[in-house]
Amino acid sequence: MSKNKVFILFILMAVSISCAINPVTGKRDLMFYSEAAEIDLGRQTDQQVRAMYGVYDDPALNDYVSKVGMQLVPHTHRPHLDYHFAVLDTPVINAFAAPGGYIYVTRGILALFKTEAELAAVLGHELGHVNHRHSVKKLSQMLLVQVGLAVGGALSETFKDISGLADIGIQLMFLKFSRHDERQADTCGVNYSRSARYNPEHMIGFFNALEKMGDLSGGGHSLPGFLSTHPLTANRIKYSIEMLLETDKQLMVNKNNYLNNIKNVVYSEDPRQGFVEHNTFYHPQMRFSFAVPNEWNLQNQRSQVILVSKDKNAAVILKVEETTEDLHNYAEKQASKLQGATFLNDSSMHINGLRTYQCLYEILQEGQSNLKIIISYIRKQAHIYAFSSFSKMEDYGNYDFQFGAIVGSFKNLNNPKYLNRKPLRIRIVRADGRNTLRTYFQQAQIKKDIWPRFAIMNGMGLGEVPKHNMLIKVL
Repeated sequence: MSKNKVFILFILMAVSISCAINPVTGKRDLMFYSEAAEIDLGRQTDQQVRAMYGVYDDPALNDYVSKVGMQLVPHTHRPHLDYHFAVLDTPVINAFAAPGGYIYVTRGILALFKTEAELAAVLGHELGHVNHRHSVKKLSQMLLVQVGLAVGGALSETFKDISGLADIGIQLMFLKFSRHDERQADTCGVNYSRSARYNPEHMIGFFNALEKMGDLSGGGHSLPGFLSTHPLTANRIKYSIEMLLETDKQLMVNKNNYLNNIKNVVYSEDPRQGFVEHNTFYHPQMRFSFAVPNEWNLQNQRSQVILVSKDKNAAVILKVEETTEDLHNYAEKQASKLQGATFLNDSSMHINGLRTYQCLYEILQEGQSNLKIIISYIRKQAHIYAFSSFSKMEDYGNYDFQFGAIVGSFKNLNNPKYLNRKPLRIRIVRADGRNTLRTYFQQAQIKKDIWPRFAIMNGMGLGEVPKHNMLIKVL
C-alpha cells in the first residue's frame, strides 16, 4: 500500500474517533488534539514566538497587561488553563493567541488603544479563540486535507527549515480566522470583559480606529497586522454593537490608568535593534552592518534577519549565536541539520578583518529543482554570524554577485552616528482645555505626516479641543 493511501486511511480512521466537545458551544468539533497535546503545542509555540519577536523589555508593562488579562480568566469557559500574557517588542498592530492559553499583544497595538477597557476587550477576544480551540481545530482541518503552508515561494521547504518558520505553531499565527471564528471570539470578548466589569463598548472604538488606521504591519516584519489575521467586516461590527447593553455604560473604562501605564512605550521601529539606511543594515546593539541589495526585501526579526530578492527566487538569512566553538566544528554541527544536503566545497578567508569559513552545498528537493546554498560563518568576538545564501541551482549564477556583496560587506560598527540612535517613545501630556490637538502635536514636534495617525490614536480630530485635564498621546 502506498504512503498516500496509508495516510488517507489513517485520516479516515482518525475522523471517525476524533471529535471533541467545544467548551464554549457544547457542540462537537473535528479535533485531533487532546487538551494536553494542545497545551504542549502552545508551550512550544510560545518559545518560538518569544525567540522570533522578543518580549518587550518592560516588566511593569508586561505585569500590567497580565493583570488585566487575569481579571478575565475566571469568567472564561476554560478557567483551569495556565494562561500567560506577554507584550511583544514589535510596532506591528496585532494581538493573537497560541494554543493552550498563551496570549500576546504587541507594543504597536498598545499604542493604538486608548483605554483599559479596549485592552480588556481585545484580550477577551483572544481568550475566546483559545476557549473555542480555534487554532487546533484549524490545525486538525489542515491535517485532514493535507494542507502545507508554502513559505518563501519558489524556495519551498528549505526556506522554512533554514529560516526557523517550519514549526506548525508558528504557521498557525499567519492564518486568517474565518468570519464565524471571529464572531465567536467577539462574543467572548464582549462577555468576558463585561463579566470582569469592563465596558465592552470600547471594543467598537478599537474596531473604528483599526478601520481608519488600516492594516499597518510595521514594515520589514514577518508578523502580519491585525486586519490580516482577524478580518474586520461591517457585519462583524454591527453584530458587536447589537451585543451591547445599556448597563454597559456603568462599567469600567480606566482611560487615565491605561495611558499612565503605556507612557514611554517605544513607538514604531526601535533603531537599537537594527535599521536600514541608504541600502545598509545597521545593528547598534550587536555593533555590525552589511549592505542590502537594491529592491531586496528585508525582514528584521529578533532571532534573524531575512533578505529576499524582488522575484522571491533567492534569499539570505543571517543568524547569530554566542559560542566559543571553533568555526569548522560549529559549521559541521550546523550542516548536520540540513536535510538532503551534498557538500561541494569549502574555503577559509577574512572578511573585513573577521575570520570566515564558507561551505557550499547542493540540496536535493523531491519533485522540484535542487537548491544551491553557501553558508558563511563569521567569527566576531564572542559570536558566530551565519549567512545562508541560497537559490535554485539553475538560478544561482544570477545572484552570486549579490550574495557576495551582502556577506563581503559585513563589518564591525563603530560610528557613533549609527550606534547612538534612540527610539521614539509615547509621551502623555495633560490638556489645558484651550488648545487643539494639532497644537499639542506641533508643540511636541511630531512630524506632520504622522499627525493623522496620532489623531486616530487619541480618538479625536486634529481641530478638536481636548477637554481640560484630558490626557493626550504625543511623541
